[in-house]
Amino acid sequence: MDSDQKSAKTAENKEKSLLVRLGPMALIAAALAAFFALGLHRYFTLETLQNNREALEGWVDASPLRALAIFIAVYAVAVAISFPGASIMTIFGGYLFGLAIGVPAIVVAATLGASAIFVASKTALGDFLHARASGFAKRMEDGFREDELNYMFVLRLVPVFPFWAINIAAGLLGVSLRNFLIGTFFGIIPGTFVYASIGNAAGAAFDAGEDVTLSGILFKPATLLPIIGLIALALLPVVLKRFNKQAAKLGESAE
Repeated sequence: MDSDQKSAKTAENKEKSLLVRLGPMALIAAALAAFFALGLHRYFTLETLQNNREALEGWVDASPLRALAIFIAVYAVAVAISFPGASIMTIFGGYLFGLAIGVPAIVVAATLGASAIFVASKTALGDFLHARASGFAKRMEDGFREDELNYMFVLRLVPVFPFWAINIAAGLLGVSLRNFLIGTFFGIIPGTFVYASIGNAAGAAFDAGEDVTLSGILFKPATLLPIIGLIALALLPVVLKRFNKQAAKLGESAE
């Protein structure tokens, strides 16, 4: 094989490698675009739940296991394509299946969907950015890597960070799949319980003619304080590690 053939073969291999890396992200982006283009996002609202609750209840009653399986699949796919409506779907799950069944099903579905987009983003750009990271970006990546499990847990606990954005960012920063799965699975349980509780209580609120809002429950002290406490506990190892490092540096300088 001459040099021209080798160059052509190398270029072909690079194109295939690029297609393999970027293909999943391209499919996800296309699926999300189609989701909005078809207007499917309009069905993921509290108004939809209120207007169709009898039909939804009948669908679940007709075949609970099938309904649960379909819900888990739809939830996982919605998360995988980064549809920013996980909180609404969690309310649907709490309303349709209650807390005992709904919360575990939602946590499993969300973790599966999040893992799909995480792996896709890590495969597409994670290695590329890791190889070229420098300066502040490199320090941020290194700092995140030192305590990535705690950081993942905190990011999942704090409700101000978009769920879909964390999935992509974690892949780009090179978080290990193990820590991503553990941090996601356990970190989303408190928030899932809160949102599912809203759905679980929505029926009585609808019957009483009351409005069901996310902010009305999410920002109550009884909801926020336990989550803040969990965040503080998750950050404690990080703070202690930084403190010990600073103490060690001071000790070395004193010598």
